Amino acid sequence: MKIVIKENYEEMSKYAAEVIASCIRAKPDCVLGLATGSTPIGTYKELIKMHNNGLDFSRVKTFNLDEYLGIGMNLDKPYNEDQSYARFMYEELFKHINIKKENIHIPDGLTKEPEKFCRWYEEEIKKAGGIDLQLLGIGGDGHWAFNEPGSSLQSRTRVIPLAKQTLDDNYESFFKKSGISRDEMPRFAITMGIGTILEAKNILMIANGERKASVVAKAIEGPITSQITASAIQLHSGNVTVVLDEAAASKLSNIEHYKYVEKLMNEYN
Repeated sequence: MKIVIKENYEEMSKYAAEVIASCIRAKPDCVLGLATGSTPIGTYKELIKMHNNGLDFSRVKTFNLDEYLGIGMNLDKPYNEDQSYARFMYEELFKHINIKKENIHIPDGLTKEPEKFCRWYEEEIKKAGGIDLQLLGIGGDGHWAFNEPGSSLQSRTRVIPLAKQTLDDNYESFFKKSGISRDEMPRFAITMGIGTILEAKNILMIANGERKASVVAKAIEGPITSQITASAIQLHSGNVTVVLDEAAASKLSNIEHYKYVEKLMNEYN
């Protein structure tokens, strides 16, 4: 596991974007797993800048981690659901780059057959050849995607009820400003499972801010546990890169070691 600690959110975002861009340059038809939430917005802004300077997304395929059940959108009509993750991705990344609509995959929150859809989503990932690079954040309680505490570390794409902390965090960050009441929030979601995520060839996890410091330390340095599903990062057998700002890294017990190793690797490369 490669731990990279940057001074601030902007530097973290630039580094993460370069990791993704390097994957695209090395394999123009790569398959990217993408995340939503406030953390990756800076990374997406950097990717947009890179696209404007020539980074080509025309052959890239993407699979998003999750979507609320009960809301969603058609990419031809990007404003019909304000809080869908499909709209988030359209606004924050897709409408700014030359990705083909048919190469975009986002869980369908409006599906009438969610269980069947989940099985289909898994098959589509396999048909695409698997995910080459999976971008991840980390929730306030240590979850990946919507894999709430207690989720099996072998879980697959499925429908899941959302934990209270997730509902609280997402209401304050996204729903409240749109005038939606707490009771009107979706309480279920479709999410890739931990087992699905761990099948990605490479993982890139990003986190920023002091609020995430404790759970980041638990995920990276603590025991592997279903109560902190992001701790499954320790089980991944491929290339894993964790990019943090100083605040998010502040509770790592081995922080000086990680900085020392990063410095040595930069000299080696």
